[in-house]
Amino acid sequence: MAAIETETAATTAEQDAPLRVAVIVGSVREGRQGPAVADWFVGAAAAQAGLELDVIDLAEVNLPLVMPGWGGTASPEAVAALADVTPRLAAADAFVVVTPEYNHSFPAALKNLIDWHHQQWHAKPVGFVSYGGLGGGLRAVEQLRLIFAELHAVTVRDSVSLHGPWSGLGPDGAPRDVAVSEGAVKGMLGQLAWWGRALRDARTTRPYQG
Repeated sequence: MAAIETETAATTAEQDAPLRVAVIVGSVREGRQGPAVADWFVGAAAAQAGLELDVIDLAEVNLPLVMPGWGGTASPEAVAALADVTPRLAAADAFVVVTPEYNHSFPAALKNLIDWHHQQWHAKPVGFVSYGGLGGGLRAVEQLRLIFAELHAVTVRDSVSLHGPWSGLGPDGAPRDVAVSEGAVKGMLGQLAWWGRALRDARTTRPYQG
């Protein structure tokens, strides 16, 4: 009986623990607005209880483009970069990708991070904050949905899309229509939190075998 009570208490503690969300800043271009958008998003997300946010800026992750062959050994530079970022992805219960749209797609640095990892994405939800132009980065998001599906991740339906000139970015990188954009953050995070907790509970009781 004591063993059962201990296991139940541990399960309850895990269920009540804050949802760990890795916020990935996908752009590394000079003059980028990604960090400002991420700062705004983190500020808006702070109003949502039960979240623990970890911002991963890819401009600070020096992952090389050349990957080792199957069964090969990563370079010392890759090992050093992975030692910082991989545990943070593995520890996350959910992800939010902050991305612009480049040529109807998303930045190469973001794809590189995704491709360097595999199991870290499994059975976890992904939300999106996109920005730029009339499309608001939506074409980048649609392509990312296909990629994360291949990696056994679940992308939430609603995203935060900052369209110019309506809810596009002001000079400080914050949305022009803050009320509408913060409403979108609340909706997206509601879905992300539901999936994040449901999948975290599922991975705890029955590890994902994909």
